[in-house]
Amino acid sequence: MELAVGERKREELQAALGLAGRGNFRALYLDPALDAGLIAMTIPDKPNSRLQKYRLTDTGRARLTTRRGGTR
Repeated sequence: MELAVGERKREELQAALGLAGRGNFRALYLDPALDAGLIAMTIPDKPNSRLQKYRLTDTGRARLTTRRGGTR
């Protein structure tokens, strides 16, 4: 699954990274990525919505490009 494209549910992101604990995933990965502006919520005014998804921001895309050595 290409995580850098489109919108994904928390469960999809967590599964793609091979992480099991929801609380740990949120605290160690999801919240820091949101705070750093690497990802954004699709429904920011309802952070606990069952329909909530996340998308990569321009900042997140730039960070991926840098980490991949400019290949993308």
